Amino acid sequence: MHEPHRPVLLAVDDDDHVLRAVRRDLSRAYRERFRVLASGSPLEAIQLLDTLLQRGEQPALILADQRMPEMTGIAFLAEAARRFPSAKRVLLTAYADTGVAIAAINEVRLDHYLTKPWEPPQERLYPVLDELLADWESGYEPPYQGIRILGHRFAPATHRLRDLLTRHRLPFRFEEAASPDADLPVVVLPEGERLVRPSHGELVTALGLAAELSHPHYDLAIVGGGPAGLAAAVYASSEGMATLLVEAYVPGGQAGTSSRIENYLGFPSGISGVDLTGRAVTQALRFGVDVLAPVEAVALRRAGRACLLRLSDGKEVTAASVLLSTGLSYRSLDADGAGRFEGAGIYYGATTSETESCADRHVWIVGGANSAGQAALHFARNARHVTMVVRSRGLASGMSAYLVDEIEATPNITVRPYTTVVSAEGTERLERITLHDAATGAKSTEEAEYVFTFIGARPRTEWLDGMVSRDQHGFLLTGPDLGPASALPEWDLPRSPLLLETSVPGVFAAGDARANSVKRLASSVGEGAMAVAMIHRYRAES
Repeated sequence: MHEPHRPVLLAVDDDDHVLRAVRRDLSRAYRERFRVLASGSPLEAIQLLDTLLQRGEQPALILADQRMPEMTGIAFLAEAARRFPSAKRVLLTAYADTGVAIAAINEVRLDHYLTKPWEPPQERLYPVLDELLADWESGYEPPYQGIRILGHRFAPATHRLRDLLTRHRLPFRFEEAASPDADLPVVVLPEGERLVRPSHGELVTALGLAAELSHPHYDLAIVGGGPAGLAAAVYASSEGMATLLVEAYVPGGQAGTSSRIENYLGFPSGISGVDLTGRAVTQALRFGVDVLAPVEAVALRRAGRACLLRLSDGKEVTAASVLLSTGLSYRSLDADGAGRFEGAGIYYGATTSETESCADRHVWIVGGANSAGQAALHFARNARHVTMVVRSRGLASGMSAYLVDEIEATPNITVRPYTTVVSAEGTERLERITLHDAATGAKSTEEAEYVFTFIGARPRTEWLDGMVSRDQHGFLLTGPDLGPASALPEWDLPRSPLLLETSVPGVFAAGDARANSVKRLASSVGEGAMAVAMIHRYRAES
Protein backbone atom coordinates (compact mmCIF):
# COMPACT_ATOMS: atom_id res chain seq x y z
CA MET A 1 0.00 0.00 0.00
CA HIS A 2 1.23 3.50 -0.85
CA GLU A 3 2.50 5.34 2.26
CA PRO A 4 1.81 9.08 2.33
CA HIS A 5 4.86 11.34 2.52
CA ARG A 6 5.65 12.60 6.00
CA PRO A 7 6.88 16.19 6.41
CA VAL A 8 10.66 16.53 6.61
CA LEU A 9 13.02 17.78 9.29
CA LEU A 10 16.34 18.73 7.65
CA ALA A 11 19.62 19.28 9.51
CA VAL A 12 22.69 20.74 7.73
CA ASP A 13 26.16 20.90 9.33
CA ASP A 14 29.64 20.22 7.94
CA ASP A 15 30.81 18.88 11.33
CA ASP A 16 30.10 15.12 11.27
CA HIS A 17 30.05 14.88 15.07
CA VAL A 18 27.47 17.68 15.43
CA LEU A 19 25.41 16.37 12.49
CA ARG A 20 25.16 12.88 14.02
CA ALA A 21 24.13 14.37 17.35
CA VAL A 22 21.39 16.59 15.93
CA ARG A 23 20.05 13.79 13.73
CA ARG A 24 20.01 11.45 16.75
CA ASP A 25 18.09 13.92 18.91
CA LEU A 26 15.60 14.78 16.14
CA SER A 27 14.93 11.10 15.43
CA ARG A 28 14.37 10.25 19.09
CA ALA A 29 11.63 12.83 19.50
CA TYR A 30 10.01 13.23 16.08
CA ARG A 31 10.53 10.17 13.86
CA GLU A 32 6.92 9.02 14.32
CA ARG A 33 5.59 12.23 12.76
CA PHE A 34 8.40 13.43 10.53
CA ARG A 35 11.08 12.11 8.20
CA VAL A 36 14.50 13.20 9.50
CA LEU A 37 17.13 14.01 6.85
CA ALA A 38 20.70 15.26 7.32
CA SER A 39 23.39 16.65 5.03
CA GLY A 40 26.99 17.64 5.62
CA SER A 41 27.02 20.04 2.67
CA PRO A 42 24.77 23.08 2.14
CA LEU A 43 25.08 22.74 -1.64
CA GLU A 44 23.95 19.12 -1.49
CA ALA A 45 21.18 20.18 0.90
CA ILE A 46 19.93 22.71 -1.68
CA GLN A 47 19.74 19.89 -4.26
CA LEU A 48 17.81 17.86 -1.70
CA LEU A 49 15.36 20.72 -1.20
CA ASP A 50 14.88 20.95 -4.98
CA THR A 51 14.09 17.23 -5.06
CA LEU A 52 11.51 17.67 -2.29
CA LEU A 53 9.98 20.54 -4.25
CA GLN A 54 9.69 18.41 -7.41
CA ARG A 55 8.07 15.57 -5.47
CA GLY A 56 5.60 17.85 -3.77
CA GLU A 57 7.04 17.09 -0.33
CA GLN A 58 7.24 19.68 2.40
CA PRO A 59 9.96 20.40 4.99
CA ALA A 60 8.49 21.48 8.32
CA LEU A 61 11.74 22.68 9.87
CA ILE A 62 15.30 23.32 8.64
CA LEU A 63 18.31 23.60 10.97
CA ALA A 64 21.59 24.88 9.57
CA ASP A 65 24.99 25.60 11.13
CA GLN A 66 26.26 29.16 10.62
CA ARG A 67 29.95 28.40 9.98
CA MET A 68 30.18 26.16 6.91
CA PRO A 69 32.92 26.63 4.26
CA GLU A 70 30.69 26.26 1.18
CA MET A 71 28.02 28.67 2.39
CA THR A 72 27.04 30.31 5.65
CA GLY A 73 23.99 29.06 7.48
CA ILE A 74 22.23 32.38 6.93
CA ALA A 75 22.82 32.23 3.16
CA PHE A 76 21.61 28.64 3.07
CA LEU A 77 18.43 29.44 5.03
CA ALA A 78 17.76 32.32 2.63
CA GLU A 79 17.89 29.84 -0.29
CA ALA A 80 15.63 27.46 1.64
CA ALA A 81 13.13 30.26 2.30
CA ARG A 82 12.83 30.97 -1.42
CA ARG A 83 11.83 27.35 -2.01
CA PHE A 84 9.78 26.72 1.13
CA PRO A 85 8.70 30.01 2.71
CA SER A 86 6.47 28.32 5.30
CA ALA A 87 9.19 26.03 6.72
CA LYS A 88 10.52 26.98 10.14
CA ARG A 89 14.20 28.08 10.04
CA VAL A 90 16.64 27.54 12.92
CA LEU A 91 20.30 28.61 12.96
CA LEU A 92 22.91 26.62 14.93
CA THR A 93 25.58 28.94 16.31
CA ALA A 94 28.49 29.14 18.69
CA TYR A 95 28.36 31.66 21.54
CA ALA A 96 30.60 33.99 19.51
CA ASP A 97 28.01 34.19 16.71
CA THR A 98 24.93 35.17 18.69
CA GLY A 99 25.10 38.73 17.35
CA VAL A 100 25.03 37.42 13.79
CA ALA A 101 22.09 35.19 14.68
CA ILE A 102 20.11 38.06 16.17
CA ALA A 103 20.68 40.14 13.02
CA ALA A 104 19.53 37.22 10.87
CA ILE A 105 16.13 37.13 12.57
CA ASN A 106 15.15 40.07 10.38
CA GLU A 107 17.47 39.34 7.45
CA VAL A 108 16.15 35.83 6.57
CA ARG A 109 13.08 35.78 8.85
CA LEU A 110 14.88 33.40 11.17
CA ASP A 111 12.46 31.70 13.57
CA HIS A 112 15.03 30.82 16.25
CA TYR A 113 18.71 30.27 16.91
CA LEU A 114 20.29 27.59 19.08
CA THR A 115 23.74 27.77 20.61
CA LYS A 116 25.88 24.66 20.65
CA PRO A 117 25.90 22.46 22.62
CA TRP A 118 22.17 22.11 23.33
CA GLU A 119 22.48 19.45 26.03
CA PRO A 120 20.29 18.31 27.63
CA PRO A 121 17.87 18.32 24.63
CA GLN A 122 14.83 17.85 26.89
CA GLU A 123 15.48 21.33 28.28
CA ARG A 124 17.30 23.27 25.56
CA LEU A 125 16.20 21.69 22.24
CA TYR A 126 12.82 19.98 22.35
CA PRO A 127 10.80 22.80 23.98
CA VAL A 128 11.95 25.20 21.26
CA LEU A 129 11.29 22.79 18.39
CA ASP A 130 7.97 21.61 19.85
CA GLU A 131 6.66 25.16 19.78
CA LEU A 132 7.93 25.83 16.26
CA LEU A 133 6.51 22.56 14.90
CA ALA A 134 3.15 23.10 16.60
CA ASP A 135 2.94 26.52 14.94
CA TRP A 136 3.89 25.04 11.55
CA GLU A 137 1.40 22.16 11.82
CA SER A 138 -1.47 24.55 12.64
CA GLY A 139 -1.26 25.92 9.09
CA TYR A 140 -0.14 22.79 7.27
CA GLU A 141 -2.33 21.02 4.73
CA PRO A 142 -0.94 17.58 3.84
CA PRO A 143 -0.34 17.11 0.11
CA TYR A 144 -3.08 15.21 -1.68
CA GLN A 145 -2.01 11.58 -2.10
CA GLY A 146 -5.01 10.16 -3.96
CA ILE A 147 -5.97 9.81 -7.62
CA ARG A 148 -5.52 12.96 -9.73
CA ILE A 149 -6.90 13.76 -13.18
CA LEU A 150 -5.11 16.41 -15.24
CA GLY A 151 -7.08 17.74 -18.16
CA HIS A 152 -9.47 20.35 -19.52
CA ARG A 153 -12.81 20.72 -17.79
CA PHE A 154 -14.81 20.81 -21.01
CA ALA A 155 -12.90 18.14 -22.93
CA PRO A 156 -15.11 15.07 -23.56
CA ALA A 157 -12.27 12.62 -22.81
CA THR A 158 -11.65 14.29 -19.44
CA HIS A 159 -15.35 14.29 -18.61
CA ARG A 160 -15.65 10.56 -19.32
CA LEU A 161 -12.77 9.71 -16.96
CA ARG A 162 -14.19 11.93 -14.22
CA ASP A 163 -17.59 10.32 -14.63
CA LEU A 164 -16.09 6.81 -14.55
CA LEU A 165 -14.32 7.42 -11.23
CA THR A 166 -17.39 9.13 -9.78
CA ARG A 167 -19.60 6.20 -10.71
CA HIS A 168 -17.08 3.83 -9.09
CA ARG A 169 -17.26 6.02 -5.95
CA LEU A 170 -13.50 6.60 -6.08
CA PRO A 171 -12.38 10.00 -4.71
CA PHE A 172 -10.10 11.98 -6.98
CA ARG A 173 -8.81 15.50 -7.49
CA PHE A 174 -9.32 17.24 -10.81
CA GLU A 175 -6.60 19.70 -11.87
CA GLU A 176 -7.28 22.04 -14.75
CA ALA A 177 -4.49 22.07 -17.33
CA ALA A 178 -3.07 25.48 -18.11
CA SER A 179 -2.64 24.95 -21.86
CA PRO A 180 -3.75 22.56 -24.64
CA ASP A 181 -1.86 19.27 -24.75
CA ALA A 182 -2.41 16.27 -27.02
CA ASP A 183 -1.40 13.96 -24.17
CA LEU A 184 -4.31 14.99 -21.95
CA PRO A 185 -6.14 13.80 -19.95
CA VAL A 186 -3.63 12.14 -17.64
CA VAL A 187 -4.54 10.07 -14.60
CA VAL A 188 -1.93 10.07 -11.83
CA LEU A 189 -2.28 7.14 -9.43
CA PRO A 190 -1.33 7.36 -5.72
CA GLU A 191 1.88 5.39 -6.36
CA GLY A 192 2.94 7.98 -8.95
CA GLU A 193 2.13 5.99 -12.11
CA ARG A 194 0.86 8.23 -14.92
CA LEU A 195 -1.75 6.94 -17.39
CA VAL A 196 -1.87 9.05 -20.56
CA ARG A 197 -5.32 9.13 -22.21
CA PRO A 198 -6.24 5.73 -20.72
CA SER A 199 -9.23 3.78 -21.97
CA HIS A 200 -11.86 2.83 -19.43
CA GLY A 201 -10.56 -0.73 -19.40
CA GLU A 202 -6.96 0.38 -18.88
CA LEU A 203 -7.92 2.62 -15.97
CA VAL A 204 -10.08 -0.02 -14.29
CA THR A 205 -7.24 -2.54 -14.62
CA ALA A 206 -4.66 -0.11 -13.22
CA LEU A 207 -6.93 0.58 -10.23
CA GLY A 208 -7.24 -3.14 -9.50
CA LEU A 209 -10.99 -3.17 -10.22
CA ALA A 210 -10.92 -5.62 -13.11
CA ALA A 211 -12.24 -9.09 -12.28
CA GLU A 212 -11.30 -12.45 -13.75
CA LEU A 213 -13.60 -15.32 -14.65
CA SER A 214 -13.57 -17.78 -11.77
CA HIS A 215 -15.72 -20.49 -13.42
CA PRO A 216 -15.29 -22.35 -16.71
CA HIS A 217 -19.09 -22.43 -17.03
CA TYR A 218 -21.76 -20.34 -15.30
CA ASP A 219 -25.25 -21.21 -14.16
CA LEU A 220 -26.35 -17.67 -15.05
CA ALA A 221 -24.77 -14.91 -17.12
CA ILE A 222 -26.39 -11.50 -16.70
CA VAL A 223 -25.86 -8.86 -19.39
CA GLY A 224 -26.35 -5.39 -17.95
CA GLY A 225 -25.62 -4.13 -14.46
CA GLY A 226 -28.60 -1.89 -13.80
CA PRO A 227 -31.11 -2.47 -10.99
CA ALA A 228 -32.66 -5.53 -12.69
CA GLY A 229 -29.30 -7.17 -13.34
CA LEU A 230 -27.96 -6.39 -9.88
CA ALA A 231 -31.09 -7.74 -8.18
CA ALA A 232 -30.89 -10.94 -10.21
CA ALA A 233 -27.18 -11.28 -9.42
CA VAL A 234 -27.79 -10.97 -5.67
CA TYR A 235 -30.69 -13.44 -5.62
CA ALA A 236 -29.08 -16.00 -7.94
CA SER A 237 -25.70 -16.03 -6.21
CA SER A 238 -27.24 -16.11 -2.73
CA GLU A 239 -29.07 -19.28 -3.82
CA GLY A 240 -25.85 -20.98 -4.86
CA MET A 241 -25.81 -20.28 -8.60
CA ALA A 242 -22.44 -19.50 -10.23
CA THR A 243 -23.25 -16.02 -11.54
CA LEU A 244 -21.52 -13.66 -13.95
CA LEU A 245 -22.50 -10.01 -14.43
CA VAL A 246 -21.27 -8.27 -17.60
CA GLU A 247 -21.56 -4.47 -17.74
CA ALA A 248 -20.48 -2.25 -20.64
CA TYR A 249 -19.67 0.77 -18.46
CA VAL A 250 -20.13 0.90 -14.66
CA PRO A 251 -22.63 -1.26 -12.73
CA GLY A 252 -25.67 0.82 -11.84
CA GLY A 253 -27.14 1.69 -15.23
CA GLN A 254 -29.20 4.85 -15.57
CA ALA A 255 -30.20 4.53 -11.92
CA GLY A 256 -26.54 5.15 -11.07
CA THR A 257 -26.76 8.61 -12.67
CA SER A 258 -29.78 9.70 -10.62
CA SER A 259 -28.84 12.52 -8.30
CA ARG A 260 -31.58 11.70 -5.81
CA ILE A 261 -34.13 8.87 -5.62
CA GLU A 262 -36.86 9.71 -3.12
CA ASN A 263 -39.64 7.23 -3.87
CA TYR A 264 -37.76 3.93 -3.48
CA LEU A 265 -39.05 1.80 -0.65
CA GLY A 266 -36.98 1.93 2.54
CA PHE A 267 -35.22 5.27 2.00
CA PRO A 268 -37.55 7.96 3.39
CA SER A 269 -34.89 10.67 3.09
CA GLY A 270 -33.90 9.59 -0.41
CA ILE A 271 -30.63 8.19 -1.68
CA SER A 272 -28.38 8.97 -4.63
CA GLY A 273 -28.26 6.51 -7.50
CA VAL A 274 -24.52 6.03 -7.04
CA ASP A 275 -24.94 5.09 -3.38
CA LEU A 276 -27.89 2.77 -3.97
CA THR A 277 -26.34 0.84 -6.84
CA GLY A 278 -22.94 0.88 -5.13
CA ARG A 279 -24.49 -0.96 -2.18
CA ALA A 280 -26.04 -3.46 -4.57
CA VAL A 281 -22.65 -4.11 -6.22
CA THR A 282 -21.04 -4.65 -2.81
CA GLN A 283 -23.82 -7.08 -1.92
CA ALA A 284 -23.39 -9.02 -5.16
CA LEU A 285 -19.63 -9.25 -4.71
CA ARG A 286 -20.09 -10.50 -1.15
CA PHE A 287 -22.17 -13.39 -2.52
CA GLY A 288 -19.43 -14.26 -5.01
CA VAL A 289 -20.72 -12.75 -8.26
CA ASP A 290 -18.04 -12.25 -10.93
CA VAL A 291 -18.43 -8.68 -12.26
CA LEU A 292 -16.80 -7.84 -15.59
CA ALA A 293 -16.77 -4.11 -16.37
CA PRO A 294 -16.27 -2.26 -18.59
CA VAL A 295 -16.88 -5.16 -20.98
CA GLU A 296 -19.62 -5.42 -23.60
CA ALA A 297 -21.51 -8.49 -24.75
CA VAL A 298 -21.33 -8.41 -28.55
CA ALA A 299 -22.98 -11.70 -29.62
CA LEU A 300 -25.22 -14.44 -28.26
CA ARG A 301 -25.81 -17.92 -29.63
CA ARG A 302 -26.94 -21.31 -28.40
CA ALA A 303 -24.49 -24.15 -27.88
CA GLY A 304 -26.74 -27.16 -27.33
CA ARG A 305 -28.75 -26.48 -24.20
CA ALA A 306 -26.24 -23.86 -23.07
CA CYS A 307 -25.80 -20.28 -24.24
CA LEU A 308 -22.55 -18.77 -25.47
CA LEU A 309 -21.76 -15.08 -24.99
CA ARG A 310 -18.97 -13.41 -26.94
CA LEU A 311 -17.48 -10.39 -25.17
CA SER A 312 -15.76 -7.27 -26.47
CA ASP A 313 -12.45 -8.29 -24.87
CA GLY A 314 -12.37 -11.45 -27.00
CA LYS A 315 -13.51 -13.87 -24.29
CA GLU A 316 -16.33 -16.35 -24.81
CA VAL A 317 -18.45 -17.40 -21.85
CA THR A 318 -20.86 -20.31 -21.62
CA ALA A 319 -23.83 -20.33 -19.27
CA ALA A 320 -26.84 -22.52 -18.65
CA SER A 321 -29.08 -19.43 -18.72
CA VAL A 322 -28.75 -15.79 -19.73
CA LEU A 323 -30.61 -12.78 -18.37
CA LEU A 324 -30.74 -9.74 -20.65
CA SER A 325 -31.05 -6.60 -18.52
CA THR A 326 -29.25 -4.24 -20.87
CA GLY A 327 -31.28 -1.17 -19.94
CA LEU A 328 -31.62 1.97 -22.03
CA SER A 329 -29.42 4.66 -23.56
CA TYR A 330 -30.50 8.30 -23.49
CA ARG A 331 -31.47 9.62 -26.88
CA SER A 332 -29.17 12.25 -28.35
CA LEU A 333 -30.31 15.85 -28.39
CA ASP A 334 -31.80 16.54 -31.82
CA ALA A 335 -30.38 20.03 -32.27
CA ASP A 336 -27.99 21.47 -34.82
CA GLY A 337 -24.41 21.29 -33.58
CA ALA A 338 -25.26 19.35 -30.40
CA GLY A 339 -22.98 16.44 -31.26
CA ARG A 340 -19.90 18.69 -31.10
CA PHE A 341 -20.48 19.45 -27.43
CA GLU A 342 -21.28 16.05 -25.94
CA GLY A 343 -19.11 15.93 -22.81
CA ALA A 344 -18.17 19.59 -23.37
CA GLY A 345 -21.31 21.28 -22.09
CA ILE A 346 -24.02 18.82 -23.18
CA TYR A 347 -24.42 15.78 -20.94
CA TYR A 348 -26.77 12.81 -20.86
CA GLY A 349 -28.07 12.06 -17.41
CA ALA A 350 -27.22 13.95 -14.22
CA THR A 351 -23.48 13.32 -14.27
CA THR A 352 -22.53 13.89 -10.66
CA SER A 353 -18.92 14.49 -11.72
CA GLU A 354 -20.08 17.91 -13.00
CA THR A 355 -22.01 18.92 -9.88
CA GLU A 356 -19.18 20.97 -8.38
CA SER A 357 -18.53 22.72 -11.70
CA CYS A 358 -22.14 23.93 -11.82
CA ALA A 359 -22.00 25.78 -8.50
CA ASP A 360 -23.39 29.31 -8.90
CA ARG A 361 -23.99 28.74 -12.64
CA HIS A 362 -27.12 28.59 -14.80
CA VAL A 363 -28.02 24.96 -15.50
CA TRP A 364 -30.40 23.85 -18.26
CA ILE A 365 -32.39 20.59 -17.96
CA VAL A 366 -34.02 19.21 -21.12
CA GLY A 367 -36.91 16.81 -20.44
CA GLY A 368 -39.95 16.46 -18.24
CA ALA A 369 -39.87 12.95 -16.75
CA ASN A 370 -38.86 11.88 -13.23
CA SER A 371 -35.13 11.73 -13.97
CA ALA A 372 -35.22 15.32 -15.24
CA GLY A 373 -37.10 16.46 -12.14
CA GLN A 374 -34.66 14.73 -9.80
CA ALA A 375 -31.75 16.35 -11.62
CA ALA A 376 -33.35 19.81 -11.49
CA LEU A 377 -33.83 19.61 -7.72
CA HIS A 378 -30.30 18.28 -7.27
CA PHE A 379 -28.62 21.08 -9.22
CA ALA A 380 -30.89 23.75 -7.71
CA ARG A 381 -29.13 23.28 -4.36
CA ASN A 382 -25.92 24.83 -5.68
CA ALA A 383 -26.66 26.38 -9.08
CA ARG A 384 -27.61 30.02 -9.41
CA HIS A 385 -30.64 29.04 -11.48
CA VAL A 386 -32.09 25.96 -13.18
CA THR A 387 -34.27 26.15 -16.28
CA MET A 388 -36.26 23.10 -17.39
CA VAL A 389 -37.00 22.92 -21.12
CA VAL A 390 -40.14 20.82 -21.63
CA ARG A 391 -41.72 19.89 -24.97
CA SER A 392 -45.20 19.41 -23.48
CA ARG A 393 -47.40 21.97 -21.74
CA GLY A 394 -46.00 21.20 -18.30
CA LEU A 395 -44.54 18.64 -15.94
CA ALA A 396 -47.67 16.90 -14.66
CA SER A 397 -48.11 14.64 -17.70
CA GLY A 398 -44.78 12.83 -17.31
CA MET A 399 -43.57 13.37 -13.75
CA SER A 400 -44.55 12.07 -10.31
CA ALA A 401 -46.68 14.50 -8.33
CA TYR A 402 -44.23 14.75 -5.42
CA LEU A 403 -41.51 15.97 -7.80
CA VAL A 404 -43.83 18.48 -9.46
CA ASP A 405 -44.73 19.90 -6.04
CA GLU A 406 -41.07 20.19 -4.99
CA ILE A 407 -40.10 21.89 -8.25
CA GLU A 408 -42.93 24.41 -7.97
CA ALA A 409 -41.79 25.20 -4.42
CA THR A 410 -38.16 25.76 -5.44
CA PRO A 411 -37.65 29.45 -6.27
CA ASN A 412 -34.57 29.08 -8.49
CA ILE A 413 -36.20 26.59 -10.90
CA THR A 414 -38.06 27.86 -13.97
CA VAL A 415 -40.08 25.64 -16.33
CA ARG A 416 -40.38 26.61 -20.00
CA PRO A 417 -43.23 24.59 -21.57
CA TYR A 418 -43.79 23.91 -25.27
CA THR A 419 -40.08 24.51 -25.80
CA THR A 420 -37.32 22.60 -27.57
CA VAL A 421 -33.60 23.15 -28.13
CA VAL A 422 -32.99 23.60 -31.86
CA SER A 423 -29.27 24.47 -32.02
CA ALA A 424 -26.10 24.59 -29.95
CA GLU A 425 -23.13 26.88 -30.56
CA GLY A 426 -19.67 27.56 -29.16
CA THR A 427 -15.98 27.23 -29.90
CA GLU A 428 -14.14 24.64 -27.80
CA ARG A 429 -17.14 24.20 -25.49
CA LEU A 430 -20.85 24.98 -25.40
CA GLU A 431 -21.61 28.68 -25.09
CA ARG A 432 -25.17 29.22 -26.44
CA ILE A 433 -28.36 27.36 -27.23
CA THR A 434 -31.30 28.45 -29.37
CA LEU A 435 -34.79 27.62 -28.10
CA HIS A 436 -38.03 27.35 -30.05
CA ASP A 437 -41.34 28.10 -28.32
CA ALA A 438 -44.00 26.06 -30.12
CA ALA A 439 -46.81 28.04 -28.52
CA THR A 440 -45.68 31.39 -29.95
CA GLY A 441 -43.36 30.30 -32.75
CA ALA A 442 -40.63 32.56 -31.35
CA LYS A 443 -36.96 31.63 -31.17
CA SER A 444 -34.51 32.92 -28.59
CA THR A 445 -30.77 32.46 -28.08
CA GLU A 446 -29.58 31.96 -24.52
CA GLU A 447 -26.16 31.72 -22.92
CA ALA A 448 -25.59 28.13 -21.78
CA GLU A 449 -22.59 26.32 -20.33
CA TYR A 450 -24.31 23.24 -18.88
CA VAL A 451 -27.15 21.36 -20.55
CA PHE A 452 -28.29 18.03 -19.10
CA THR A 453 -30.67 16.04 -21.29
CA PHE A 454 -33.35 13.49 -20.33
CA ILE A 455 -35.37 13.14 -23.53
CA GLY A 456 -36.29 9.50 -23.73
CA ALA A 457 -34.19 6.45 -24.33
CA ARG A 458 -33.72 3.45 -26.58
CA PRO A 459 -32.96 -0.13 -25.57
CA ARG A 460 -29.39 -1.43 -25.91
CA THR A 461 -30.36 -4.47 -27.94
CA GLU A 462 -28.91 -3.94 -31.43
CA TRP A 463 -26.34 -6.69 -30.87
CA LEU A 464 -29.20 -9.21 -30.46
CA ASP A 465 -30.71 -8.55 -33.90
CA GLY A 466 -31.57 -11.83 -35.61
CA MET A 467 -31.17 -13.88 -32.42
CA VAL A 468 -33.86 -12.71 -29.98
CA SER A 469 -37.27 -11.33 -30.96
CA ARG A 470 -37.70 -7.58 -30.51
CA ASP A 471 -40.51 -5.14 -31.21
CA GLN A 472 -40.32 -2.33 -33.76
CA HIS A 473 -38.56 -0.07 -31.23
CA GLY A 474 -35.95 -2.66 -30.27
CA PHE A 475 -37.46 -3.73 -26.94
CA LEU A 476 -37.18 -7.43 -26.05
CA LEU A 477 -40.37 -9.45 -26.38
CA THR A 478 -41.13 -11.99 -23.66
CA GLY A 479 -43.86 -14.41 -22.62
CA PRO A 480 -47.32 -13.78 -24.11
CA ASP A 481 -46.03 -10.88 -26.23
CA LEU A 482 -44.16 -13.42 -28.38
CA GLY A 483 -47.30 -15.01 -29.75
CA PRO A 484 -47.62 -18.76 -30.48
CA ALA A 485 -44.54 -20.76 -29.50
CA SER A 486 -44.86 -22.76 -32.72
CA ALA A 487 -43.99 -19.62 -34.70
CA LEU A 488 -40.66 -19.09 -32.90
CA PRO A 489 -37.74 -20.51 -34.92
CA GLU A 490 -35.48 -21.13 -31.86
CA TRP A 491 -38.20 -22.59 -29.64
CA ASP A 492 -37.84 -26.35 -29.02
CA LEU A 493 -39.63 -26.89 -25.71
CA PRO A 494 -43.11 -28.47 -25.26
CA ARG A 495 -44.36 -25.43 -23.34
CA SER A 496 -44.81 -21.74 -24.13
CA PRO A 497 -42.22 -19.15 -23.02
CA LEU A 498 -42.45 -18.12 -19.39
CA LEU A 499 -43.51 -14.56 -18.51
CA LEU A 500 -39.95 -13.14 -18.67
CA GLU A 501 -38.53 -15.65 -21.16
CA THR A 502 -37.55 -14.49 -24.64
CA SER A 503 -37.94 -16.29 -27.95
CA VAL A 504 -34.84 -18.37 -27.10
CA PRO A 505 -35.26 -21.06 -24.39
CA GLY A 506 -33.17 -20.23 -21.33
CA VAL A 507 -32.69 -16.60 -22.32
CA PHE A 508 -34.69 -14.20 -20.14
CA ALA A 509 -35.20 -10.43 -20.10
CA ALA A 510 -35.89 -8.00 -17.26
CA GLY A 511 -35.95 -4.28 -16.65
CA ASP A 512 -36.30 -1.32 -18.99
CA ALA A 513 -35.11 -3.14 -22.13
CA ARG A 514 -38.06 -5.55 -21.92
CA ALA A 515 -41.13 -4.62 -23.97
CA ASN A 516 -44.08 -3.35 -21.92
CA SER A 517 -42.11 -3.23 -18.69
CA VAL A 518 -42.87 -0.55 -16.11
CA LYS A 519 -40.02 1.93 -16.37
CA ARG A 520 -39.48 2.36 -12.63
CA LEU A 521 -36.61 1.40 -10.36
CA ALA A 522 -38.68 -0.78 -8.04
CA SER A 523 -40.28 -2.72 -10.90
CA SER A 524 -36.84 -3.37 -12.45
CA VAL A 525 -35.57 -4.76 -9.14
CA GLY A 526 -38.71 -6.88 -8.88
CA GLU A 527 -38.32 -8.24 -12.40
CA GLY A 528 -34.70 -9.14 -11.72
CA ALA A 529 -35.72 -11.16 -8.66
CA MET A 530 -38.68 -12.73 -10.47
CA ALA A 531 -36.45 -13.75 -13.39
CA VAL A 532 -34.30 -15.84 -11.04
CA ALA A 533 -37.37 -17.82 -9.93
CA MET A 534 -38.19 -18.56 -13.58
CA ILE A 535 -34.59 -19.52 -14.30
CA HIS A 536 -34.80 -22.07 -11.47
CA ARG A 537 -37.86 -23.54 -13.18
CA TYR A 538 -36.06 -23.68 -16.52
CA ARG A 539 -33.07 -25.43 -14.90
CA ALA A 540 -35.37 -28.02 -13.35
CA GLU A 541 -36.73 -28.84 -16.82
CA SER A 542 -33.35 -29.16 -18.47
